[in-house]
Amino acid sequence: MDMRFMITERPDYAAREVGRKLFAGGAEFLKGVVAMDGMPPADRLEICFAGRSNVGKSSLINALTGRKALARTSNTPGRTQEINFFTLGTEHYLVDVPGYGFANAPKPIVEKWQRLLKAYLSGRQSLRRVFLLIDARHGAKSVDNEIMQLLGRSAVTFQVIMTKCDKPSKAEIAKSLEKTMKVLEKHPAAFPEIILTSSEKGDGVDTLRTTIATMI
Repeated sequence: MDMRFMITERPDYAAREVGRKLFAGGAEFLKGVVAMDGMPPADRLEICFAGRSNVGKSSLINALTGRKALARTSNTPGRTQEINFFTLGTEHYLVDVPGYGFANAPKPIVEKWQRLLKAYLSGRQSLRRVFLLIDARHGAKSVDNEIMQLLGRSAVTFQVIMTKCDKPSKAEIAKSLEKTMKVLEKHPAAFPEIILTSSEKGDGVDTLRTTIATMI
C-alpha cells in the first residue's frame, strides 16, 4: 500500500464529543437544486458527499445526523436527481450530490445531472471538502478517477470514505484499499487519510463526525 495514505484512527472521547455536539445541534433539509442559479448563499462551510450511484451517500448522511429519512435512500442507482442541501447547525451545509456513473434513468437526464455535478464541484467557492465515497467491495474505479481529476483541476481537496465496510471480509477490504490507494497516489488534491465506515453498523460514523467538526 502507498504509505502516504493512512486509515484514520478513531478519535479519543473528547474529540468525539466535539463531533457529537455538532451533529446534536440538528440537521434539516434546506432545498434541492437543479441548476447553479438555485444555489443557497455561499455563506457557510460546505461539506459535499459524492460518489458512484448507489455507493451509500444518503445512508451515510442519515447515519451521521441520526435521522433515518433525512436524505432519501434507494436501492435504485440514480435516485438522487438534484443537489440536496442540508443545514447543520448555523455554520455548515451538508450536500448530497447526484451519483455519477451508471444510473437507471434516460441518457439525457443522466447527462444533465453530470453537467450540474461538475459545475458544482468546480465552481462552488464555499465548498471546503468533498468526501468521495468508495464502495469497500469494489475499490476505486475509472469513473472515480475522472472525478478526482476534476477536483484536482478545481483545487478542491477530497477525502476518500470507504462505505459498506461490513459487507466484505478483511482480506477483501485490504485488496480494495490497495487498489484505491494506487489511484489516489496520482492525485495531489487527495487528503492523506481514509475513513472506513458502515452506515448499517455505525462503524466510523463518530470518526467522520469529528473530522467534519474539527475542520477549520
